[in-house]
Amino acid sequence: MFKNFSSEALEVSVRDSEIIELALSHGFKALDLDLADFAEQVATQGMAKASRLIVSSRLKIGSFRLPVRWEEDEAEYKADLERLPELAKIAEQMGCTRATTTIEAGSDRRPYHENFEYHRRRLAEMAGVLGAHKIRLGVGFLAPISCRAGHAFQFLQKFDELLLLLRVIGSNDIGVALDVWHWHLGGGTLDHLRSLGADKIVTVSLADADSEITAENATLAGRKLPGDGGAIDSTAVLTTLAELNYDGPVSVAPDKSQLAGLSRDKIVKNTGAALDRVWKAAGLNVAGRLATVSGR
Repeated sequence: MFKNFSSEALEVSVRDSEIIELALSHGFKALDLDLADFAEQVATQGMAKASRLIVSSRLKIGSFRLPVRWEEDEAEYKADLERLPELAKIAEQMGCTRATTTIEAGSDRRPYHENFEYHRRRLAEMAGVLGAHKIRLGVGFLAPISCRAGHAFQFLQKFDELLLLLRVIGSNDIGVALDVWHWHLGGGTLDHLRSLGADKIVTVSLADADSEITAENATLAGRKLPGDGGAIDSTAVLTTLAELNYDGPVSVAPDKSQLAGLSRDKIVKNTGAALDRVWKAAGLNVAGRLATVSGR
């Protein structure tokens, strides 16, 4: 596995050259790609020019956010789906093999069972398009009860429910976008991860929570840097992933309120330092493998 810088998760908005500089300066080996924006650069500049900064930096591409309005009406969904093969081809050319999306915790249109089938059908369809370009789709969920506030119908908010949906879809092109904060609040365990195996874990995002936080009282503002809360054992998660030979990106994703008032450089520095601490505590070497097994 490798240390991944997600400017979206940290809400760091700067030019591409600055993102690359921040990632390199603070020990990250990869970054996430804004695929829609990058595709526009490719259209106007060509692939060689659009990609030159990333290529010269030797940073990997961790993942990209699925650029499909798949929870919208049929017209919007179909329009985005028609363009997805073109975007997926660009991602494939950049060596990016992972995309992510998140399921909303509620709906105003569909009750649970109808919504389940709706998600099964659309996720399977999008994963099929991505799979043709050797890209896996990672699916995340939102555990806090507060995330469904104002919706007429509840939808899945437990890790077991997400796993059931993925089993019903039954595709090798789809897996879990593992956000350990939601995983923890949604009843996830290390045994869940072991039963999944590395091939079903597409991406990993780390955050901590205070010990008294539950799905019933949590808000997204409670997402802390790994090791700052004490409720989530990120070290154990990373060790388990290494034992499974997970080879994908690991990002840090606290809420922006936890880093309020800091400069961009300080935000990335603190994030990188937090990741370094749990990385070393998990016994991982630079390559993201257990040092006792593969050496330094």
